[in-house]
Amino acid sequence: MSNTPSSPSSSSGTGSAAAGADAKSPAGLDFIRTIIADDNATGKYQGRVHTRFPPEPNGYLHLGHAKSICLNFGIAGEHEGGKCNLRFDDTNPVREDVEYVDSIQEDVRWLGFSWDDRMFYASDYFERLYQLAEKLIMDGKAYVDSLSAEQIREYRGTLTEPGKESPYRNRPVEENLDLFRRMRAGEFADGAHVLRAKIDMASPNMVMRDPTLYRIRKAHHHRTGDAWCIYPMYDYTHCISDSIEGITHSICTLEFENNRELYDWTLQTLGLYRPQQIEFARLNLTYTVLSKRKLIQLVTEGHVRGWDDPRMPTLSGVRRRGFPPEALREFCARIGIAKADSMVDYALLEFCVREKLNAVTPRLMGVVDPVKLVITNYPEGQFDTFTMPLHPEDESYGNRTMRFGRELWIERDDFREEAPKKFFRLTPGQEVRLRYAYYVTCTGVVKDAEGNVKEVHCTYDPESKGGSTEDGRKVKGTLHWVSVADGVPAEVRLYEPLFLKENPNQVEEGKTFIDYLNPDSEKVVTAYVEPHLATYGAGERVQFERLGYFCMDKDAQPGKPVFNRTATLRDSWARVERNQG
Repeated sequence: MSNTPSSPSSSSGTGSAAAGADAKSPAGLDFIRTIIADDNATGKYQGRVHTRFPPEPNGYLHLGHAKSICLNFGIAGEHEGGKCNLRFDDTNPVREDVEYVDSIQEDVRWLGFSWDDRMFYASDYFERLYQLAEKLIMDGKAYVDSLSAEQIREYRGTLTEPGKESPYRNRPVEENLDLFRRMRAGEFADGAHVLRAKIDMASPNMVMRDPTLYRIRKAHHHRTGDAWCIYPMYDYTHCISDSIEGITHSICTLEFENNRELYDWTLQTLGLYRPQQIEFARLNLTYTVLSKRKLIQLVTEGHVRGWDDPRMPTLSGVRRRGFPPEALREFCARIGIAKADSMVDYALLEFCVREKLNAVTPRLMGVVDPVKLVITNYPEGQFDTFTMPLHPEDESYGNRTMRFGRELWIERDDFREEAPKKFFRLTPGQEVRLRYAYYVTCTGVVKDAEGNVKEVHCTYDPESKGGSTEDGRKVKGTLHWVSVADGVPAEVRLYEPLFLKENPNQVEEGKTFIDYLNPDSEKVVTAYVEPHLATYGAGERVQFERLGYFCMDKDAQPGKPVFNRTATLRDSWARVERNQG
């Protein structure tokens, strides 16, 4: 059979590589790119490279989809004239929604890719799919089955036992055509009949045991409305859609490996142009679930605030948390493409996030667990103004100013009344530097009735203005601070892993993945931040000095900043493992 599509897509456009993609192309290194290179060398598809990203619009995209997006669009962008389609496999109207269609487009664009004018829907092909189904019936390759869904499962057999043929398998062609047309006309209730391929009920591949091609589903479709009451199954639709669009390499994850035989059978039996299906290992991340069904459960049961909750591994969730798209592309490049499933440490993703943010985020000061520092020898009502760089390594970011006064906020963890060895922060009698300001020496504390530290008292050295002294003495500790007079209260959301178990997909008897949710995955605190941070808009990122990377949340209002912690400055996931040990 020729490898030239009989009716290729007429859409035009060039390769759709990431806008400003920063990851080095691994072309020629992984097995998929090797297959494509070999195909180009032999002229199998006349040198064409045409991939597609085919999500079902029944949920939001997650990090696993990012791997597929980067692979499919990336491969297209690596070849001259390469193309990648965005196609929505919208064959199940009960679960699909325009909200998901819109979110998927937003996520793909955010990652830095473009499908140009090549956005398609499986529903574009509903009439063509129906006519091809009639052709299978007329060729004796499909039949209408009136068994119930439960009976069909019973007749299918097991991995060790062959299936049994349905008593309706040998209906005459004319009867099958009549029933199928009446199914389309809406004469029958949901579940009364299905259309099945007539293949082999004894096949060792259970997918080939007369798979269902169409089912009755009287539901409103988000694009076709009520025009249809029968809908094609994914496996039947997907391969024909690939063929119609002239796809050369249909790249999917390993769970579709057994379905490849049906993919090829359908196209070969119908005499259609056949792309090559290639499977790769899906992404598995520690302390994370990447099952759309499980993510839907987290949302619908209220375990998270929604699909874009910053704890969610959805692309909308990590975007709200502050992950830059460049970090996700770098992450996908680092983990590579493999044939076997494996588990990737979430710490690698956070490393990529830190690496990207370190170079581009301004440094400012925020105190997330505040305790008051009182400088007893600093004059009341007096203030010093200090000019500080927004990025210590890049002057182009400019400067901002902060006022320094008698009372400041510092981190509670920066004081110990009884300090261990090598504790270089505040403890009675010890001197530290306040960032860009003065040296101070701790002289004592004030506690409340319960014995909690209410104030830390210090004296300052007026000769140390700017953070250094003429005598050249050195201190080992430098603390960040915010003036009590000017500090802006901010809601700060601190995040830990959503799950306590490294692999929440592996559950103990009697439990579900929900049982491994981390009750402390989000901690909301009132922090104090320097005034400059109150000017930030939703989505803007910053490094709180000494604490980590933060992103302004969409819940923020003028004068009421809300920050999500994007990532700590060091690996916090290793600490989770130690705590669970």
